[in-house]
Amino acid sequence: MQNPEISLTVAPELRLFLSSGRRRAEHSLVRIDGAATLGHVVESLGVPLTEVGALLADGRPVAPGHLPEHGERITVQAVTRPQQVPGPLRFLLDVHLGTLARRLRLLGVDAAYENPDIGDAALAARSAAERRVLLSRDRGLLRRRELWAGGYVYSHRPAEQLRDVLSRFAPPLAPWTRCTACNGPLREAAKDAVQEQLRDGTERSYDVFARCSDCGQVYWRGAHHTQLAAIVDEALREFGPPARPLPSSAH
Repeated sequence: MQNPEISLTVAPELRLFLSSGRRRAEHSLVRIDGAATLGHVVESLGVPLTEVGALLADGRPVAPGHLPEHGERITVQAVTRPQQVPGPLRFLLDVHLGTLARRLRLLGVDAAYENPDIGDAALAARSAAERRVLLSRDRGLLRRRELWAGGYVYSHRPAEQLRDVLSRFAPPLAPWTRCTACNGPLREAAKDAVQEQLRDGTERSYDVFARCSDCGQVYWRGAHHTQLAAIVDEALREFGPPARPLPSSAH
């Protein structure tokens, strides 16, 4: 058979990954060679499989390994939100998402962050070894086969990025319990235990402190508390339970 083709319909929220010509059309014809799997065909069009939910062939669910046949009507759906991830929900963020990593940690979400850039292969390998969902705006990185799980970050604005991740994965929130610098757990600390790390003004002005169990960073309700509390309050209103107050500023 010459030039076998399938009819492809891609969910509207996934069309940004397509070329401009395909992006405008509700349906498009795609040539197939009889050997490439449906997953390969979808990725060759620019859509990472991390963003794909159900795949339908003539209305019936199929796996990414399905071999499409001439004339099939293929529907590519987006992931269902909230997306279910097996095991404890933990994240790994690439070098370009430092602000998002700090905001997730502020909310108590386990968010490892690689800076400096360790390369795509090492990031994907760490995702697999630690069973972390890799968050990135790099489509090529999200197509790596060794990746355990991943998610494309659709916006370049940190506030929108945070809302997108919380909406998609619905991680449990526990604000003020993680170090925003290293991702370690915070523990309440007596003033005399952290006194050597405080400036004179801080020691006189504050009495409630927390310290990171991993890196030793000390936190208190300093000048940035109002700004950070606004981020926490907004996230909790839509995505989480009430927070328990803990110090939020660090030096």
